[in-house]
Amino acid sequence: MRIVNVAAAQMGPIQKADSRGAVVKRMIALMDEASARGADLIVYPELALTTFFPRWYVEDRAEFDSWFEREMPNDATRPLFERAAQHQIAMNFGYAELTPDGHHFNTAILTDKSGKIVGKYRKVHLPGHTYYDANRSHQHLEKRYFEPGDLGFNVWRELGGVIGMAICNDRRWPETYRVMGLQGVEMVLIGYNTPSENAERREEGTEKRMFHNRLSVQAGAYQNATWVVAVAKAGVEDGHALFGGSLIVDPNGEIVAEAETEGDELLVHSCDLDATSFGKTTIFNFAQHRRIEHYGLITSRTGAVPPPEK
Repeated sequence: MRIVNVAAAQMGPIQKADSRGAVVKRMIALMDEASARGADLIVYPELALTTFFPRWYVEDRAEFDSWFEREMPNDATRPLFERAAQHQIAMNFGYAELTPDGHHFNTAILTDKSGKIVGKYRKVHLPGHTYYDANRSHQHLEKRYFEPGDLGFNVWRELGGVIGMAICNDRRWPETYRVMGLQGVEMVLIGYNTPSENAERREEGTEKRMFHNRLSVQAGAYQNATWVVAVAKAGVEDGHALFGGSLIVDPNGEIVAEAETEGDELLVHSCDLDATSFGKTTIFNFAQHRRIEHYGLITSRTGAVPPPEK
């Protein structure tokens, strides 16, 4: 067996006025608990250091740059990296990245147990819009504040296995998991911040949105025979609700742990990476069963084009 003890560190709301220092203290508290419970890896949410700022429309882009990190680690986050090294625990978390040459990304990193960054991912599937939409119950301006990720869906050999990363809306797209699946991924780490209400379909309740969360993660896990760890930032941020439902899913697509609150909450589960081998060598043995000669539209066409009407 190749056991990785994973801690899914769901975080409660982060208000607009909360400092990076206050947030990092909460993250360290979760890490201390994770270490006490024997975790090898702790997984935090998307945009773990700040409120979910794409809900606000602001004309002055420079004002929003205050939510972005220009280096990692930095003065605010260095204590988190130091505690990870002290505990000998690997970590994954998301943040808003401003590169030295002025590019803005929704980013996640993976460290090894010494606190060294060994992997970086930038969110590919950006949801939402770029303009102020008065018909929405709240704005979702990721396309305004972020650029699509430019690093692709990579995997890393770490913790004795093959680890990949994705962020939030990526979890809804089967291509996310399949590209990593084709690299032998054994565990996918996903942070998310998902509004409890659909801004364009208000009658869609939280339970339906959580159903789709589970459905997406479970399907990705099963169809690629991989563990998936999906971790929320949840609760009411400055009057705007995000749902929780953080979960750990096994390579059969079964939920083995799920959060019960919308606050800071830790799920710890022993994940055997060898449990991925059955699916990868039987029904999802890609080398034996995939028929790429029929998949050309997946990469040659972006939008759906129905056949001509008769």
